[in-house]
Amino acid sequence: MTLDLKIDGPDSNHRADDLPQGVLGKASDRPDGWAKVAGSATYAAEETHDDLLHGFLVRASGVGTVNCPNIDAIKEMPGVRAVLRDKRMVRNAAQGTANKAPVQGVDRAEYVGQPIALVVAQSFEQARHAAQTLTVTISSQEAPITPEAVTPETPEDKQTIIGDLEQAMSDAAFQINAVYTTPSMISAAMEPHAATAQWDGTTLTLRGALQMLRFNRNELADSVGIDPAQVRILAPYVGGGFGSKLGISADCVAAALAAMELGQPVRVVQHRRQVFEVNTRRSETRQHIRLAADAEGHLTGLGHAALVSNLPQEGFAEPVLQGSHFAYAATNRSLEMQIARINRPAAGSVRAPGEAVGVTAFEIAMDELAEVTGIDPIDLRLRNIPEKDPESGKPFSSHRLKQVLKTGADAFGWSSRRAAPRQQREGEWWIGTGMAAAFRVNSIMKAEARIRLSKDGATVESDMTDIGTGSYAIYRQIAAELLGLPLDKVNVRLGDTAFPPGSGSGGSVGAASTGSAVWLAAMEIRNQLATRLGCREEALTLKDGGATFDNQHQSLGDILTEQPLVGHGRVEPGEAAEKVRQSTFGAHFAEVAVSDVTGEIRVRRMLGCFAAGRILNLRTARSQCHGGMTWGIGMALTEEMTHDRRDGHIVNRDLAGYHLPVNADVPALEVHFVEERDDWAGPMQAKGIGELGICGAGASILNAVYNASGARVRDLPATPDKVLAALPN
Repeated sequence: MTLDLKIDGPDSNHRADDLPQGVLGKASDRPDGWAKVAGSATYAAEETHDDLLHGFLVRASGVGTVNCPNIDAIKEMPGVRAVLRDKRMVRNAAQGTANKAPVQGVDRAEYVGQPIALVVAQSFEQARHAAQTLTVTISSQEAPITPEAVTPETPEDKQTIIGDLEQAMSDAAFQINAVYTTPSMISAAMEPHAATAQWDGTTLTLRGALQMLRFNRNELADSVGIDPAQVRILAPYVGGGFGSKLGISADCVAAALAAMELGQPVRVVQHRRQVFEVNTRRSETRQHIRLAADAEGHLTGLGHAALVSNLPQEGFAEPVLQGSHFAYAATNRSLEMQIARINRPAAGSVRAPGEAVGVTAFEIAMDELAEVTGIDPIDLRLRNIPEKDPESGKPFSSHRLKQVLKTGADAFGWSSRRAAPRQQREGEWWIGTGMAAAFRVNSIMKAEARIRLSKDGATVESDMTDIGTGSYAIYRQIAAELLGLPLDKVNVRLGDTAFPPGSGSGGSVGAASTGSAVWLAAMEIRNQLATRLGCREEALTLKDGGATFDNQHQSLGDILTEQPLVGHGRVEPGEAAEKVRQSTFGAHFAEVAVSDVTGEIRVRRMLGCFAAGRILNLRTARSQCHGGMTWGIGMALTEEMTHDRRDGHIVNRDLAGYHLPVNADVPALEVHFVEERDDWAGPMQAKGIGELGICGAGASILNAVYNASGARVRDLPATPDKVLAALPN
């Protein structure tokens, strides 16, 4: 049986507050952790078969019409089984959240690095050698490479004009009018994109590094031209995704086509440079922010205009303005988006798309406004918290910005801060502190899960993935709590499209969406148990493998001697999204040291305080926030994917040239959570937290850099050369 829930309104039952097992919300270990550290958890590139063939992608060196004149000679090389130049091969990696095929084709290259062929051989070395020997000629054509080279599109549905911002700016007692830029970035997941495909004449089975299997199944089926029912995707372990594995990528489709043609399993693994060039990047942004405030620091006008880029035929546009729509109150508002169509790799979701870069720039502008008004940065934000959504007028489902600001400030010791820049020095180092608010949209996606309960324990099943976020741990806790089982009596099976379709890992929806489906599946089993025992479900207490009801007690083993119980849960968004504005909130605080000699920045400490509904697992939630704050350090100080301005190719296309923060860059990170129950977020009152931690984190660092040294950097990242140029004389 299936227990369905459409979230149309608030759920104030708060059942999770009173359940007796006591495991939900605790800092539980990951059940998959030992397998990962011991090496027994296999990933897509480690799938083995006796008759396995190896494929190596060939890519374009320019933009234009593609030709490969020596294909016949390559086919005769030792070990080579095939050279595929199939029009069904993926040209641009898919975004992964829509039921449509990605952009395909190999006859024309739209960007440097685009896949245009696959060489398949008996060994990896043979495939690589043959691929590197294949001659690729490009009938080069002029193509726009930089956003400045084109007239951008201005989509009507991405423009919001309310009131008169120009008049508000003219009348303002204080104003900010500045431009901020962020570069292209890459997800840089530890596991490279990889796929191993098999075709038995009826079913295509693909082991892949993928995040959203319910969508990936349809994408793969559409790409190769078969029915989705003929596709099975496996992704039980994924070594990070951060958006780059949301959709089907070139390796998946190429491996599938080769396996179908040759009748043998084929593995295709992207090397690190291919990972950088073939998959989605975060768009660079140019953000023009205007703020108008009255004499008391209340915002009267808010303007945020963003320019982003993508390839032609791509529907995604980095949603830079997403947080600005609801973050602060202002009567006069202008939020405008433009998209430049240029010939660089496809832009897509990367680590909190939208707010990651939009909130970062906006929170630097808010710090600048605090400076010119002479108002404490926290007080300025408190004065501008909206009572309702400032554009739609919807109420907030819950709003904890005030609480996270105050809790975080107290824990950080903000009251002892020196407000003016350049007030504390240690040798060559200026010392300062900064803060920023964090905002992230929250939503529920359609999801399903199944639980089987027997005398030996429970098994949870969903095609949901765990990309390092803790899905295995959280779903085990939910099932154990509702069914009254010790954690070691719950087994979680994920990443297989043979299981019910979960939400997938993306947009911080997994815990609340698929987690709610697991909750509903467990509730359905509770209903069945209550019926079998002749009592009301509400009167049934399940704890430590036993059931108590009507002054009676039985072990679940005795109750389940006949046959296992199966519960199926299904959740989907309803009218709630139209009735309320739902968001998560946070506050970041940072202390930095800035060298007056070299311009080097050292982050000395960081603290984050967050409100994201019920926290389901303290350990995994804290880990997610640590990750987001670390990405904030990278965004502020080191990360920049550089494109050659002659042809658009990526210059720093590996982890040696693309500077991610490493251990020496990251101080001890402190995380606090504010208690919250959002009744509009489903039966557990839980919301997403995975991406909240990055939003605004970089701004707190750059605001601290200004407080320390007086250097205001608006062109991210704040590399030493930029800091030195911005230091006061």
